[in-house]
Amino acid sequence: MSVKEKKEKAVPAKKTRAKSKDRKILVIVESPAKAKTIEKYLGPDYSVKASMGHLIDLPKSRTAIDTEHNFEPEYITVRGRAKLLKELQGDAKKSDLVLLASDNDREGEAIAWHLRNAISAKTGKVPIQRISFNEITPQAIKDAVANPSSIDESKVNAQKARRVLDRLVGYNLSPLLWKKVKNGLSAGRVQSVALRLICEREKEVESFIPEEYWTLEADFKTGKSGGRKAEYTAQLVSWNGAKPELKTEADVRAIIEIIKNSECVVSDVREIEKSVKPRPPFTTSQLQQTAANRLGFTSKKTMQVAQQLYEGVNFGNSRVGLITYMRTDSVRISQTALDDVRDWIGKNYPKGLPEKPIEYAVGKKAQDAHEAIRPTYVSYTPEDVKDSLARDQLKLYTIIWERFVSSQMNNARTRTVSVDISVSGSENAAGEGIFRIAGTKIIEKGFYEVMKLLVSKDEKESSYPALKTGDKVHVDSFRPEQHFTQGPPRYTDASIVKTLEEKGIGRPSTYAPIISVLLDRYYVVRSNKQLVPTILGRMINDMLVDNFPYVVDAGFTAAMENKLDAVEENQIYWPEMIREFWNPFKDRVDEVGKTLESYKGSLDEVTDHVCEKCGKPMVKKLGRFGFFLACSGFPECRNTKSIPLAKCPKCGGDVVARKTKGRGKEFYGCTNYPQCDFISHFKPINQNCPKCGQFMVEKYDKKNGSHKACINPDCDYLHSSDDEEPAGKDSNNDE
Repeated sequence: MSVKEKKEKAVPAKKTRAKSKDRKILVIVESPAKAKTIEKYLGPDYSVKASMGHLIDLPKSRTAIDTEHNFEPEYITVRGRAKLLKELQGDAKKSDLVLLASDNDREGEAIAWHLRNAISAKTGKVPIQRISFNEITPQAIKDAVANPSSIDESKVNAQKARRVLDRLVGYNLSPLLWKKVKNGLSAGRVQSVALRLICEREKEVESFIPEEYWTLEADFKTGKSGGRKAEYTAQLVSWNGAKPELKTEADVRAIIEIIKNSECVVSDVREIEKSVKPRPPFTTSQLQQTAANRLGFTSKKTMQVAQQLYEGVNFGNSRVGLITYMRTDSVRISQTALDDVRDWIGKNYPKGLPEKPIEYAVGKKAQDAHEAIRPTYVSYTPEDVKDSLARDQLKLYTIIWERFVSSQMNNARTRTVSVDISVSGSENAAGEGIFRIAGTKIIEKGFYEVMKLLVSKDEKESSYPALKTGDKVHVDSFRPEQHFTQGPPRYTDASIVKTLEEKGIGRPSTYAPIISVLLDRYYVVRSNKQLVPTILGRMINDMLVDNFPYVVDAGFTAAMENKLDAVEENQIYWPEMIREFWNPFKDRVDEVGKTLESYKGSLDEVTDHVCEKCGKPMVKKLGRFGFFLACSGFPECRNTKSIPLAKCPKCGGDVVARKTKGRGKEFYGCTNYPQCDFISHFKPINQNCPKCGQFMVEKYDKKNGSHKACINPDCDYLHSSDDEEPAGKDSNNDE
């Protein structure tokens, strides 16, 4: 089927979308993009409008929860949204029927509930019904309109309970932080638990002492002199019958000296065949993790791009929703989608089609409200849609398409060949080593047939050594290499989402907002895609852990999530759930407010820097975006400047943090610019190089992880546990 034919199949003919002056049915969705797509699918008797999210919510200026009367929330029209609400009420009054088509989750149900109440209050007799769908395609919209339902009150109650709970926590803890730490701070119920996880991991990272170790590889060659030679690189895996312990370069050199002129022979060849199963289609958390690891997307970016693909993209004069709803914790797929993908595989890769559909178990914690994330039309391959999508849209759509199609294909089979090469020392220098080389080939592609962007380096087809037992080889060269042991890695978007999911904290719709809030509050910063707590974040975390340990406990938070699920399933009465939490929490807030000493100003520190405007000493202060220097003569003198992080190796000036225009990417440059053009993309730390005296920086690469190195390009110094000086207490004070 051609792309043109697919477009015609996906979207009704133009004449069915001709506008009518007298529209009969009003459909209200959340976003203009979704409205634009759906309006093209419905006939002239429908008008599709967007609510732009919540129109009615809690006020921002006060708690607005009646704790004396079943925690009833006080809702108001969101500031700036009154005009839009009035327009929707007016449109509804002119319609014969109103269909509320907000997202099929708790937030969407609450939006529909508020709209129904607001419209009913103004229009009276106009019938209002709820429709929902998992994908924005002509058939899905047609089915939804043909099968309207009523609003799910239990789902609304679950959203109300979550909103009330978060409001009570945030609006009681935040004023406490203003009073005891700093104005403008805030604390959230779920975000504070994520912050605790990140802070605890950072303590593990800092307490880890790296240890030096070495590995030894050798290049072996076969074939006679003058003839064609094959070369293989193998690693030393055994020395004198045990795993080699190579702690220093001297250890490696000693072994090389023993075996450098020795005879080498292939002592063992092993073949292992393995069946590799495809992975299930994406859930929200898996999509965010994979997009972070493979595409370098943040969780927020992943969800933004997925929203665009879900709501619809333009194909000439038509619009198509390319993927199903992107907030889900289920791997379930519909029978229609299953038939569709098996039909496509059968036509395009008949050898990859299993006899029966592959079933994937839905996790015990999954709500299973929505299907897995999948393409709405399997026939829309990445190749077909590439000209109609932006680069990031195409990347995300490609991994969704590949993951879904491959999930219903046959297993792949691989063969791994492992070769051991024995090397013995002479009688005068005894010792025996085994070098090992391994290679893997895919012998049956199976689901790998459709995998391109998703295939990792390890999964790509490689070759294996063509050696057999008894073959003689000789060493061409040795490759000793220094390493340092790696401590626990800092969290990334991918790993924190994985941890939150495993611990039952948050839900598919909240993973990305949790990370965004921590970054926006400057409790956490991103460094080399890693999440690093700031000094402010650590202070807030320490205060919450010391005084409200149960509120920031992962187990407690997961239990609250389960209770919210129980509310949605109409198993518990939500005010009782809130009351059980509220009474002891409020007592603790009151007690801490009276007994906790103030931290205000505790981070201020007088420095030896002098204000160039008035001559008074400058004070290091913590602002919204990190530490800075401010004149102690405030408010008479309002001079501020960045904190010097190191001395410029070119001119002796101060090196400070700067940001590029546009994307705002951080770098480090000399304050004497433009006279001095020194810049560094690596963050200076409070330590000078013991070899050359220039300042040290924190670097990151996939091979070595986070490590310290000298800024001097002519200096090869790397830190080790033996010669590292402890960094001062302000080593990362600009974060």
